Amino acid sequence: MFFKKRWDPRGQVASASDLPRACLLTSLQHCFVTGGSSGLGLAVAVLLARKGAHVSVVARNEMRLQEALKKLEAVRQSPDQVFRTFSYAVDNAADAAASLEAACEAHGGRCPDAHFFCAGKAKPGFFVEQDESSLRQCMEETYWAQAWSALAAAKRMVRHHSKGKIIFVSSVVGGYMSIAGWTPYSPGKFAIRGKECLAESLHSELMLYDIDVHICFPGSILTPGYEEENQLKPKIMLEIEESDPGAAPDQVASAIVQGVQKGHFHITHDWVTDIFRTTTAGSSPRNNRLVDFIYGVIGFLILPPWRKSVDSKIREHRQEHQEYLTAIGFFNDTSK
Repeated sequence: MFFKKRWDPRGQVASASDLPRACLLTSLQHCFVTGGSSGLGLAVAVLLARKGAHVSVVARNEMRLQEALKKLEAVRQSPDQVFRTFSYAVDNAADAAASLEAACEAHGGRCPDAHFFCAGKAKPGFFVEQDESSLRQCMEETYWAQAWSALAAAKRMVRHHSKGKIIFVSSVVGGYMSIAGWTPYSPGKFAIRGKECLAESLHSELMLYDIDVHICFPGSILTPGYEEENQLKPKIMLEIEESDPGAAPDQVASAIVQGVQKGHFHITHDWVTDIFRTTTAGSSPRNNRLVDFIYGVIGFLILPPWRKSVDSKIREHRQEHQEYLTAIGFFNDTSK
């Protein structure tokens, strides 16, 4: 009998309706979540725990990790589940590899079945205000915070002949498009997604080892980090984004897990993001050819005038922007 398997955090489940569910479950899935002490990462970790998986959470802040552990315990489904937290900064290769190794050791050396890379941070601002240090830091907090973890995960799974999943988190801003004020942040997010870049290349390359790659593109997520971003955003960014209601972390986390279960490469959580997805997909695998075609037609019709309106707002902001640069002394400080 041939049947398609569907990923389940409690164990690998086949879709054959004529077989008892209990017979189709294997051992609990071990899910590894970076950036899992707050925001989207925490929401993903809690959802996976609620669905019955083993969960390993990695983040910098030990105090927040302990709070995250309490939330995992609050949704425990089975006494067999194993929850662990590990304090590492995954924006460097050594700590990214060490965090994964520590999580594996807690499971007898077993590789995680699914790696959710949610670590990252956004720092909006104008490009002319940046320097070498700030731009490098932005790449570390967006691209390298996931790339090093992906490298460690891929090497370990291949060496141990382990099948598994790698799930990246990019963003609508950077992954699909960008606007003024996001120049320090967007390049790292596009590098995770973009053509001939990380997720796109790994989706192809890791087929050699039966390792699945997925990537999510959330918009604004209503987290404490989002509130911090808004404190840094220039006025023009807030005006452009004022119609964006944002999404709850739980909503995006649910979309990510459902997308992985459906086998989608590009994962989105609302119809607006789907429009951006389908109009920028290129040769990326489609989620549904007919539905994606419809979204693509809608995008073809509405995105050009939307972009024109955004560009118009930015041009209208020129004088105010010049006054802002003057006020901060930009024109008098040649070191910037």
